[in-house]
Amino acid sequence: MIPRYLIDADLDKLPVVDKDVLVIGAGIAGLFTAIRGSRFQSVLMITKKTMMDSNTRYAQGGIAAVISSDDSPAYHRQDTLIAGAGLCSSDAVDVLVHEGTKGVRSLIKMGTQFDLENGELALTQEGAHSQRRILHANGDATGYEIVRALLENAQSNPAIEMWDDHFVIDLVTHEDVCCGAIVQKSSGERLYVRAKATILCSGGAGQLYRYTTNPDVATGDGIAMAYRAGAYIQDVEFIQFHPTALCYPGAPRFLISEAVRGEGAVLRNIKGERFMERYHEQLELAPRDVVARAIVSEMEATRSTFVYIDITHEPADKVKHRFPTIYETCLQYGLDLTSDWIPVAPAMHYMMGGVKTDLNGETNIKRLFACGEVSSTGVHGANRLASNSLSEAIVFGRRIVKRIEALPELDVHPVIKVDTPRSEPSIQAVVERRLKLQKIMVRWVGLKRHENGLRKGLEELKRQLPIFHTQLSEREEYEFANLLTCALLTTEAALSREESRGAHYREDFPAKDDLVWRKHTVLHRIQGITEERINDV
Repeated sequence: MIPRYLIDADLDKLPVVDKDVLVIGAGIAGLFTAIRGSRFQSVLMITKKTMMDSNTRYAQGGIAAVISSDDSPAYHRQDTLIAGAGLCSSDAVDVLVHEGTKGVRSLIKMGTQFDLENGELALTQEGAHSQRRILHANGDATGYEIVRALLENAQSNPAIEMWDDHFVIDLVTHEDVCCGAIVQKSSGERLYVRAKATILCSGGAGQLYRYTTNPDVATGDGIAMAYRAGAYIQDVEFIQFHPTALCYPGAPRFLISEAVRGEGAVLRNIKGERFMERYHEQLELAPRDVVARAIVSEMEATRSTFVYIDITHEPADKVKHRFPTIYETCLQYGLDLTSDWIPVAPAMHYMMGGVKTDLNGETNIKRLFACGEVSSTGVHGANRLASNSLSEAIVFGRRIVKRIEALPELDVHPVIKVDTPRSEPSIQAVVERRLKLQKIMVRWVGLKRHENGLRKGLEELKRQLPIFHTQLSEREEYEFANLLTCALLTTEAALSREESRGAHYREDFPAKDDLVWRKHTVLHRIQGITEERINDV
């Protein structure tokens, strides 16, 4: 149903650009791997908008690593495994918790200025963490500070070339070896970038849902192009909805960081009642999926579209200093974080699954790597532990670069000639199709799922399949095709998993079933959907 290539192409007729390493995307994953990879090789970074447009830029809470003498890799490992609800790879988690500290030190060497307290790195605690291990910058602008430092570093590096406003349409493969990608310039001209190694750092798929904390560039491009190329896609039914996104008329779904609850904020329903004690012993610091579903339950019970987050009991100066970005943003809409209860509701935030990789970030397609949210390393399992994602990107980014440095030169010359009958694009505007897709996902594939709704959603999504057999030429058309691919994969995986675990909740199968379902769902363009048992503990 989904073709190998989105467009017709003849590689022999396309201009060729040769690089050692092709990095698709930006954010912490793209920038960090590009910088590390440029030590002995030429690197080309491509982004469809600008290098500042990524999920990383908007990350507020921070980055998790073992820094304090009161903490240990064993504690971090335990917290990650508990949050992952039995689907984490213990080997991948071990890599994360033992190599995360070194990665943070690398960020500091590259110019990232984390907040200090009495001359030491300031640490905070977030939901489901047993220790204070979250480093932050400028209070609640951690992601922006990391991107700033890495971008300055990359821009001054002569071995790194950057292309803004270019769209990577498809990966080029030959007998399960990735040879680069077909790229379209803003002018519409297409070219072939040939590379010894290709790294997907394209982020997640937040735009699958109408309400998301993600920027508009998060359209699942890397997952979709990898799927078309024959990569395995793993665990995409696990969508993390952040419990507390601003829910106020005229305001975007701006993230109210989990760190706000970590610093003492409480949740109240519209009656003013604190309610988390009815749902989990960790109260507001319970795992995100628990908090998000608790909020939805309270909204349903009180017939409201939001609940409140309340930190008014904390000193105003402390709140302003710790959360300057959140404070200023709320103030723009007439809400004072220090004196008002802030209306919030869940919004799509992070995809735990993605392109399946090994412990070196490599996919089943040789020379194709994935790093950051686009990947599925096994770290997050069924529910990501807060602030582990930035750590994952630098830890596995380092490993990817080591693997690439050991690769021999590319000695493959693919002959790709795609010429298939394609109709003219539909008269229906892409923006209308995208909104319809988002509504389908919210209604049928959201926080609570049921077989009947999932089947209805899948049926409605399949009506959009003709888009793959039309002549696509604009970025918005490619993005919609990629979103549709991700929506189909997510819905099929959610329908297949007949249990509730982590961020995947089935109302018709509300219990977790370790005997049957302690395994991954894996999707492949040719093989379809399969399952993979988890043997480690």
